[in-house]
Amino acid sequence: MRMSIDEFRKKYPNLAREILDNEGLSLTIKFENKEYVLDDPWRGYIPRVDDYIRRCKTVDEAVEVIDYLEKNGEITSDEARSYREILREKGLEYFGPRKTDDYYYKKAYEYWRKRALKQDLSRDIEN
Repeated sequence: MRMSIDEFRKKYPNLAREILDNEGLSLTIKFENKEYVLDDPWRGYIPRVDDYIRRCKTVDEAVEVIDYLEKNGEITSDEARSYREILREKGLEYFGPRKTDDYYYKKAYEYWRKRALKQDLSRDIEN
C-alpha cells in the first residue's frame, strides 16, 4: 500500500507527528522483501521441565508443576520421581537462576539486537 506523506498526515496526524517530526520514542523497523526482518526466536520452542521449574518461587510450587506434568503424561513417573528427589536434596538453585516474568522478552530482545548488529555489519562490508 502506497500513500503520500500528506495523505498519511491527514489520516494519522498523531502518528505522523511522532514519526515524521521526531516526537515521542525512537523506533527503527527494517523490512526486507516485504517480510519482517525480526523473526520469532521462540518459534517451535517447547519448554523443558527445568524451564518450568526455574519459574517457580518455592520447592512446593516446583513439586506442583512436576505433579501436573506427570499427571498429563508429559513426563514419566520415573522422571517425576527423579525431579522431586533433586528438588529435595539440592533445591531450586540446582536448575539455575529463577526465570522472571519477562525472561523470554529479554532473551528475544538480545537475539534481535545481535541480529540487527550482524545485518548492519554485513551492509557496511558490502558498501
